[in-house]
Amino acid sequence: MAGLSLFDKALLNLLQGNIPICSRPFAKMAEELGADEETVIKRLRELKAAGYLRRIGTFFDSNKLGYRGTLIALQVEESAMTSVAEAINKISGATHNYEREGKFNLWFTLLTSSAEQETKILAAIKSMSGVKKMLKLRSNKKYKINVQFKLK
Repeated sequence: MAGLSLFDKALLNLLQGNIPICSRPFAKMAEELGADEETVIKRLRELKAAGYLRRIGTFFDSNKLGYRGTLIALQVEESAMTSVAEAINKISGATHNYEREGKFNLWFTLLTSSAEQETKILAAIKSMSGVKKMLKLRSNKKYKINVQFKLK
């Protein structure tokens, strides 16, 4: 893929905050873009394959749905980083898993429906080969930022 076309940029701008809630959202988006549904879906697949998109999904208020969120920082031996990160990625409540520089070099958010579930999952993670230390950082207050990148 040579880069983003004007159509791609308009599509990505729409995708960041204006996905219609209906049975065929891509058809509705196509209408706004002067295209057809097939073209929109094809371009989204190509943009994903080229690495411009990771996923398309919604954001829910996890607290209102009964979940508790905890930011977890791990100190992981470099030799075990890939295996630990891949294991965490398989946990259904783990999100935003990132390798970082510093003593605590792997950070992720864990959403669970109970303290007991959180304790069980974190005990399993802490016992993984290569995990040296863990910090559990519970949120006191949530500040949600709606970040959108306007492509021109």
